[in-house]
Amino acid sequence: MPPRRTADRGLSPFPTGVLNVDKAAGETSFQVVRHLRHLTGAHRVGHAGTLDPLATGVLPILFESATRLAEFAHRLPKTYVADIHLGFGTATDDAEADPQPQGDPSAVSMNDVAQALAHFTGRILQEPPAFSAVKVDGKRAYRLARQGVEPRPAAREVEVYESRVLDFAPGPRAVATVEIKCGSGTYLRSIARDLGRRLGVGGYLGRFVRTAYGPLNVEAAMSVGPQTTADDVRDRLLPAEVILPDMERVRLNIEQEAMVRQGRAVRVLPEPGPGLIRAHDTRSAASSRSATPTRFGARSCRKRC
Repeated sequence: MPPRRTADRGLSPFPTGVLNVDKAAGETSFQVVRHLRHLTGAHRVGHAGTLDPLATGVLPILFESATRLAEFAHRLPKTYVADIHLGFGTATDDAEADPQPQGDPSAVSMNDVAQALAHFTGRILQEPPAFSAVKVDGKRAYRLARQGVEPRPAAREVEVYESRVLDFAPGPRAVATVEIKCGSGTYLRSIARDLGRRLGVGGYLGRFVRTAYGPLNVEAAMSVGPQTTADDVRDRLLPAEVILPDMERVRLNIEQEAMVRQGRAVRVLPEPGPGLIRAHDTRSAASSRSATPTRFGARSCRKRC
């Protein structure tokens, strides 16, 4: 039986908002979404960025009209703390596959790791892992890899804003703990693999935590378990605009708001600059859309976005 929606239970509709979830290891992002949809009865539930099953940390869950803002949330920087195991490599570039010896890291120092890591900061070309969802000749790379084919996903540009070594355990099974702040589409597995290659010993990604997603941080995140109730979720909901990147703000009057809801362009004064803007209605509800220097179009989230 599918879960009964909130409206079917005779309760007030589930509110729009964002839940900062601390995802547990072993869960998929979809499993978290499915659980919260069943728990709350909300009509629309989604997430703003997949976390690998082995990963933990911040997973923004979007409820109702906030799901429309997912494309903007992806523009926010993400911060991770990760263990990179040196001297070994795996087929998946992480701990899901058996590690195979590639080189002796005994002579590698923390300074060596820091110098090598600096090469993966800024705008870089990065080759996604063989076991990834990117397409190679029209097929998902991970499907080809599972068939025994060795796919070579095309390198693509990603941005790493900051990177640093937090800790280092030297020896024949050396482990470097690093912090990475990066943009959307960056693979931590690729950084681990390529860092190991640059050091000449191989490497793969071990435990990692997404410690921040834009303004959301893991210290304030909510763990969702068997005892969690719909009221718990309601109490921890954040305004939907928390996942919007920095944008110029404009305010709409009642007439302009009505036009925007119909998909029509309106003119506001003072005129906003080019790029993304954040439009607020008379109730301070926010919507996001592209803008030209003089006119803009927007689609508002329902009532209380």
